[in-house]
Amino acid sequence: MQSIILAAGMGKRLKELTNNNTKCMVKVNEVTMIERTLKQLDRLHLSKIVIVVGYKGDELIDFISTLHIETPIDYVHNDIYDKSNNIYSLFLAKDYLLKEDTLLLESDLIFEDAVLNKIVEDPYPSLALVAKYESWMDGTVVTLDGDNNIKNFLGKKDFNYEDIQNYYKTVNIYKFSKEFSTTHYVPFLEAYSKALGNNEYYEQVLKVITLLDKPEIKASILGDESWYEIDDVQDLDIAESIFTTSAEDKLKKISSRYGGYWRYPGLIDFCYLVNPFYPSPRLLDEIKANFDRLVIDYPSGMGVNSLLAAKYFGLKKEHVVVGNGAAELIKSLMERLPGKIGMANPTFEEYPNRKRPEDVVPFYPTNNNYSYTASDLIDFYEDKDISVLLLINPDNPSGNYIEKADVLHLARWAENKGITFIVDESFVDFADEEAATLLDGTVLNSYPKLIVIKSISKSYGVPGLRLGVLAAHDQELIDFIKKDVAIWNINSFGEFYMQIFEKYKSDYETAMRRFKEVRRKYVKDLASVQNLRVIPSQANYVMCEVLGSHTAKGLTEVLLAKNNLFIKDLSQKNGFDGEYIRIAVKRPEENEKMVNALKVILGSEDIVESKPAEMLVE
Repeated sequence: MQSIILAAGMGKRLKELTNNNTKCMVKVNEVTMIERTLKQLDRLHLSKIVIVVGYKGDELIDFISTLHIETPIDYVHNDIYDKSNNIYSLFLAKDYLLKEDTLLLESDLIFEDAVLNKIVEDPYPSLALVAKYESWMDGTVVTLDGDNNIKNFLGKKDFNYEDIQNYYKTVNIYKFSKEFSTTHYVPFLEAYSKALGNNEYYEQVLKVITLLDKPEIKASILGDESWYEIDDVQDLDIAESIFTTSAEDKLKKISSRYGGYWRYPGLIDFCYLVNPFYPSPRLLDEIKANFDRLVIDYPSGMGVNSLLAAKYFGLKKEHVVVGNGAAELIKSLMERLPGKIGMANPTFEEYPNRKRPEDVVPFYPTNNNYSYTASDLIDFYEDKDISVLLLINPDNPSGNYIEKADVLHLARWAENKGITFIVDESFVDFADEEAATLLDGTVLNSYPKLIVIKSISKSYGVPGLRLGVLAAHDQELIDFIKKDVAIWNINSFGEFYMQIFEKYKSDYETAMRRFKEVRRKYVKDLASVQNLRVIPSQANYVMCEVLGSHTAKGLTEVLLAKNNLFIKDLSQKNGFDGEYIRIAVKRPEENEKMVNALKVILGSEDIVESKPAEMLVE
């Protein structure tokens, strides 16, 4: 078997990265794509590798000569690379296709060894490697029948988003038998090129072949094997986070993205915290039905959005401000409030990050569950010089919860001391206590120094809509924040969600009951894991202490590199003494994957931090 690599293109979308070299010489984590591919092919002991070169072809050939590839390499030159597409490059190499079985690859791919193994070891002689379509993919897709026969190749004109559940993306790696090339592909390639010219794509030939009664080519479907096609700088950025050189580097690059994990096939996010059972399908269907209008229409201003939020929570609109996520409101609030602030540590760092370190007066719990009560806070801050007290309830990351009656006791103490009392109840709906919220007009009127913040993203499961609310009796404060944030800080999708979410209140209550059942089982299952101590939680996450010789950092790295499970390492967070992690509560099947992975990893004492990622995946 031989291989043909198409490497004549200019890679214009990579901009300055291809000014002085061809696309396949762009580096991914300091290794060029062509070097990585050639070394992977070299391990297959092929008869030869044929490379079709064009743009910066001489530079590419000179570079390859330094790589010490043992497999013989032939070069084919496409002199009109700037006026042709890849059908012409393959046409120039067609005589090679007639000589023996061929692996056909494009040069802008990066993939793990298992991808090549998948197609080489499949006994079927002629195959197109495909992967289940994901939203980040671009280019040709195919549909398959039950026997993995390719029914059709679909380009952009034929693509229908309503049918994406049936689509598979071509990986641009093919296996052609000598017989298939002789009887099917090369004759059709010659006829197609002659009829339609050189500015086409070789997949078009395959599209024609699939119309035959016996096309003689099937699909081989990738599962969890990693691959990525690099067309622009965004693709390059994502590929570098997938194909890192170590588990430590992979965790660092994934963590620094702070979301957008739909671009990572197979990754399960146990780090960022949402409701796994809400929104309901009916609610999402209503948003989808109005998608076109919401894209093209401006949202309303703050007055309307405040009214919508106030209506749902039973408040006056003058007492509510809506934010682009709670983070926007926290930023505005922290910049508004002068003086020193008291808060329990460890905590959600968005608050202390908005203050000078010398203005934060921390309270540290004295037990290894990091739990505390309202009385603990009162006793500690009774003689402290603070003008603001922050309570996150349930706390993040500990999951510590103070019941509503005790929170109101704390509010009365703060009123008597003239202290502004901020209660962030972003996770309070997950607590077992019914009606735990302070978003109540009577409560706000009774405690003028009370400010309540709630992230809609967390409990309502819509982080992509970026919604949060802040409520207070202090009219001057509310007016300030409304003027401080942007005039259109909420987009049309967020506004529409607030417009309709009251209709789905019963669905939300059902989701919360389901969540609490799942959390109870999840906590029980986690408690059965060796070398893991589970801390009681009333939130949609569980904090755990990692015991034995294991470390939180090492465990987090291995879970990501080996199992594609992303958790929160708390070892560097202020206030911890020991090895702690935070794990989200998700759906039962996802929770089961986490528990099983932890049992395998923590059942032994030999985790080593920062092994090369490829070693951890094997």
